[in-house]
Amino acid sequence: QVQLVESGGGLVQAGDSLRLSCAASGRIFRNLHMGWFRQAPGKEREFVSRVNWSGGVTDYADSVRGRFTISRDNAKNAVYLQMNSLKPEDTAVYYCAAGTISSRSVSDYGYWGQGTRVTVSS
Repeated sequence: QVQLVESGGGLVQAGDSLRLSCAASGRIFRNLHMGWFRQAPGKEREFVSRVNWSGGVTDYADSVRGRFTISRDNAKNAVYLQMNSLKPEDTAVYYCAAGTISSRSVSDYGYWGQGTRVTVSS
C-alpha cells in the first residue's frame, strides 16, 4: 500500500510561483511512476505532469510545459511540482498519483492523494 499526502497549495496572484509536494509512505515508492493531475470546478480530472520511477523521464501537458517542473526524491519518498508563471486557468485541486504504469491516463494510477487546492487570481 502507498499513501500520498499533498501540500503546498494556496492562493496566489497571476505570475507567482508555488511548489507542490507529495509525501509518500511505503517502501515500494521508488518502484512507482508518479503523476500530477488537476481538477477544476465542473471539469474532469486532467493530466498535468508525470515522472518515471527513476526521475529520468518526465512529461508535461502542453498547457504547463515550460512553466511547471516535476521532480522526485526517492530517498525522501517525495515528488514535487514546481509551478512558475501561474495563470488563472491553473486554478484547480492538484492531485498526486502513483502507479505501476507511466501514463497520462487517470485510470492507470492506483494510488491518489487527497488533493491540494491552488487558486490563482488575476
